[in-house]
Amino acid sequence: MAESSIISDQKVEALAKKGMDRIKKVYVWDMDETLILLKSLLNGTYAQAFNGLKDVQKGIELGKMWEKHILKICDDLFFYEQIENYNKPFLDAMSQYDDGLDLSNYDFNQDGFSPPSDDVNKKKLAYRHRAIANKYKQGLHNILDQEMINLWEELYNLTDEYTDRWLSSARAFLEQCSGWKEDPTHCLASADGIINHTDAKFEPINVLVTSGSLIPSLVKCLLFRLDNSITHENVYSSWEAGKPQCFQWIKERFNGPNVHFCVIGDGWEECEGAQAMQWPFVKIGMHPGGDHRFPGLTLRTLGYYFAVVYGDPDAENNEDES
Repeated sequence: MAESSIISDQKVEALAKKGMDRIKKVYVWDMDETLILLKSLLNGTYAQAFNGLKDVQKGIELGKMWEKHILKICDDLFFYEQIENYNKPFLDAMSQYDDGLDLSNYDFNQDGFSPPSDDVNKKKLAYRHRAIANKYKQGLHNILDQEMINLWEELYNLTDEYTDRWLSSARAFLEQCSGWKEDPTHCLASADGIINHTDAKFEPINVLVTSGSLIPSLVKCLLFRLDNSITHENVYSSWEAGKPQCFQWIKERFNGPNVHFCVIGDGWEECEGAQAMQWPFVKIGMHPGGDHRFPGLTLRTLGYYFAVVYGDPDAENNEDES
């Protein structure tokens, strides 16, 4: 065997070993008052934290407009009126009932979907979940008309300005956690031009666990521009099951020898759930002077929380703080 071939084989083996040694970081996110602001706009608590510097009524009006957009898209495009009473913890929960029927010309308004929740109707619900997953993957720019897109973008920008860039900075931070701003020297291009991340230290995964029902939560991900960093498979609704149960499902799904979990949220339920799982918990606060908010939270800060539980103090030393 030629010497160059031996060196090549050794390099492949070394890269494979590095891939096995990589740490999978699972970021478990809360949604409301963490990645997005909505409830605190509607009830005025966001503005009140600024001691008179924010117009409370303006925040309430922005929140009402978001509610209107969310409900309209849920009902018009995501079958919410039909399946509102059939909330599931995640879209794949009904996949066992899906026979793979081509849905291109399927009439969801004439298929007789209704109680009882027997196998026939479970199959029809599974079809709707598959259609919702496909629309999520398409993104709102491909399923909304231009007028609605303009209204949505204007509302996003108004809200981002009102909240001192909370929305855009949370989205940018989520992208950082996803590895979008990874050092290019950690990425290797193969002969066919495909980029792999075998040499990277970490494999990041973003998971969302929200106390809201599933369909509105998926629509919120789309409207608040989180869908590029959180896939539909990784959105969980704890509406009935509770966050501890969702955390258990996530642990069973991703667990392994090199998997580290971290929960980021603002509420007591995700805090207690994280403690029960012995995962680090980062509490998000709206107070304008706090570090654990947006803008403000950094990968280095999250690294400290990982270090306390998993003992990797150098985990984020080379990450961009901005």
